[in-house]
Amino acid sequence: MKSIKNILEKFDPLEDKYISREFQSYGIYLAEQLDDYKHRGLYIKLAQTTHRSVLEKVLSFVSDSSAKNKGALFMWKLAEIKGQKSKPKTTT
Repeated sequence: MKSIKNILEKFDPLEDKYISREFQSYGIYLAEQLDDYKHRGLYIKLAQTTHRSVLEKVLSFVSDSSAKNKGALFMWKLAEIKGQKSKPKTTT
């Protein structure tokens, strides 16, 4: 996992002229890690709206798997984790 410091050190505003924010860089990083560059806009939006710890947990889960479609597995696990957070705990 790259730290934010490493990402910002390698950031070149002349080369990456369409990436001006850190969350955009992280969204591109997610797309590259998942071999799903086609849906990079989705990952940029997720990086902007979803807490980073949740995204890192899901990325760790996906990178440990041997799935063919890592993007689909990422979205499934993300939905599962978000569902667990919004579900109220009931005691019976």
